[in-house]
Amino acid sequence: MLGILFFATLIPSISTQEADETITYTQCTDGYEWDPIRQQCKDIDECITGTHNCRPDQVCTNMRGSFTCLCPRGYQKRGEQCIDIDECSISSFCHHHCVNTLGSYYCQCNPGFQLAPNNYSCVDVDECSTSSPCAQECYNMIGSYICQCNPGYELSRDRVNCEDIDECRTSTYLCQYQCVNEPGRFSCVCPEGYQLVGTRSCQDINECESNTHDCREDTMCWNYYGGFRCYPANPCQDPYVRMSENRCVCHATNPLCRDQPYSIVYKYMSIRSNRAVPSDIFQVQATLIYSNTINTFRIKSGNENGDFFLRNTSGVSAMLVLIRPLTGPREYIVDLEMVTVNSLMNYRSSSILRLTIIVGPYPF
Repeated sequence: MLGILFFATLIPSISTQEADETITYTQCTDGYEWDPIRQQCKDIDECITGTHNCRPDQVCTNMRGSFTCLCPRGYQKRGEQCIDIDECSISSFCHHHCVNTLGSYYCQCNPGFQLAPNNYSCVDVDECSTSSPCAQECYNMIGSYICQCNPGYELSRDRVNCEDIDECRTSTYLCQYQCVNEPGRFSCVCPEGYQLVGTRSCQDINECESNTHDCREDTMCWNYYGGFRCYPANPCQDPYVRMSENRCVCHATNPLCRDQPYSIVYKYMSIRSNRAVPSDIFQVQATLIYSNTINTFRIKSGNENGDFFLRNTSGVSAMLVLIRPLTGPREYIVDLEMVTVNSLMNYRSSSILRLTIIVGPYPF
């Protein structure tokens, strides 16, 4: 309650001791009291003396000769009561969010932000440098962050942790032979007899050239796709006589050679498993050409399953054609015969090219 302010009216009282001529005042208006030291009326602080009538939710404020009842900061007077001021509804005090409280308010920021020292503005939180929330790579964004994984990994469902990518399961073409998954990567391996070229391809190891075979001195090492074989250095058997490294001859002067081919030439070759067909794989050709002769080529043996076909390409040559895919590892011995006939001289001779075909175990 606001007291009524009056100016002090002093009522004089004349002392009987006229010699001192001292004037004393003893009565003051409401809100004041006599100060005998200063010899004047002084204001009464009702807020200190407790003589005010402010409500408990109000603040007493002293005034000269009176007092007034005010509401605390953050409150406003409505009638005789003090009610809270909702600062958040009055003005945009905060950068992001304002939260009203009794007699005050405070500011809040969106997730990914924090209050600046002025308690009003919101600044981005660099989660990557403050808390390391990601399992591998963290990239800060305004108000947030994203996690990424190193090559060979992918984000798990929680978008924080990283899981290994099984590259071997996602594709069957990564490796030529076999894919081995490893944490964050994969590697290719090759079967026995092969070596890795680059990172994915397999190449046959030539054991004969690298001297990693176990063939005896009286044998010949011959390499094929995926391995090697040891063949006799001298393939000739009686009644044949070795004329060169791979050529055996049965001389006509030997009675045992009468019904035998004149010569047998040994050849070796290797093809990959499941080779595409039809495919020309070997050419046989007469080494000696005589006039007035006719050469005939045929497969004499080794084609019981009909895997091959011999196609004449000229009067002195023929091509062996693979007409059915072969699966290895397997060895085929095919005798290709050339019959030479001279009708003018009543001459007939035959020769054999004994072709050993080794089918490798893999299509590479």
